[in-house]
Amino acid sequence: MSTTTEPVITTPVERGAARVVQRVTATAFGPYQTAIVRIGFGTTWLLFLLVELPHRHQLYGPGGPWGWDMGRDLVANNNAFTSLLWSDSALWFETVYGLSIVASLLLILGWRTRAVSALFMFGVLSLQNRSIFVGDGGDNVVHLMAIYLVFTRCAQVWSLDARRAARTVPGVPSRDRVGPLLWTVLGAGLVVGSLHNDTGLFVLTLLWLLWVAQGLWRLVCRYAPHSQPRLLLDVLANIVHNCALVVIMAEVCLIYATAGWYKIQGSRWQDGTALYYPLKLDYFTPWPALSDALAASGLLMLVLSYGTVAVQVAFPFTLFNRRVKNVLLVAMMLEHAGIAVLLGLPVFSLAMIAADAVFLPTAFLLWLGARAARARDRLFSRTPAEKRPERENDEVPRTLVG
Repeated sequence: MSTTTEPVITTPVERGAARVVQRVTATAFGPYQTAIVRIGFGTTWLLFLLVELPHRHQLYGPGGPWGWDMGRDLVANNNAFTSLLWSDSALWFETVYGLSIVASLLLILGWRTRAVSALFMFGVLSLQNRSIFVGDGGDNVVHLMAIYLVFTRCAQVWSLDARRAARTVPGVPSRDRVGPLLWTVLGAGLVVGSLHNDTGLFVLTLLWLLWVAQGLWRLVCRYAPHSQPRLLLDVLANIVHNCALVVIMAEVCLIYATAGWYKIQGSRWQDGTALYYPLKLDYFTPWPALSDALAASGLLMLVLSYGTVAVQVAFPFTLFNRRVKNVLLVAMMLEHAGIAVLLGLPVFSLAMIAADAVFLPTAFLLWLGARAARARDRLFSRTPAEKRPERENDEVPRTLVG
């Protein structure tokens, strides 16, 4: 008769490692941070699409300067994914553009976020890769974050998904019909897209994997909600979410580090006159009088130039000190707000502010959410806000949602 003994964790290092593994696998970190990033990038892309609605044909349409045949030649060389090259009809272009608008709005609301985040990525890549020469740094950030958001559980709070999950009674089978219908429609769309697509196979494969994973998730949750496979899928989803969150944070740090160190090498940044020149270009001066007033002060240009470089270079090293990090985070957000107003680059500024939001402290986000909830109640409710019961934790679901 043989006996087996389980390993016993005795040393402090082993106990600490076990706690780390338990937290990483059992918890999706940063629910409020990923939610604000989701809302921020959905809002950024939605505003861009609406502002450029009158010019959409010139930017991305088949009748624009960058013709359909030219786009096909470019995509054949760089193997980028864009559904706008599946057909050169105006109806297909309008369909993709309209779908991008709807997906951005639904991403902000957090409705069926797993599927909608994939549609959001589909729209962003389709439009941006169709005419890559009309983009700027803000488009590149939206491009990357659209891919990263697909892997996050960014609808745990502040979403319609979270509200629906909070109303679900534990142990009662779900009668959801919208989810399976949406999954079926998206599957049919993937079949059609696979037949027409000959480039960007990586993105298409990713979409298929997401579709299969979502189908498996729904199947297990429907027929075995308390089984080991359900627990395993939840653990895998948490691990993927946490890894994607780390990648988003690393991406933001990389953007600032490379921007800051490249600036240091420039002679105009070294002598403190770099910001003077864009303020004198007509293309970057939506408010000429304000730009001239700022450019007239040499000391102000020197302080802003050196301050920009110092903040960008120092930010990745301040993540280990919460107070210093928060101060520099506010400084960078104010810097991007100034870029939006002074240089007329709102998309770039909104994209960077949305990316910076991943580092916002949870306490501030909770305060912000409470203020937004009170404002919503005053705006949409007939009952005065002061007579309504307190509902501070309404937006926090008891179960994790995708």
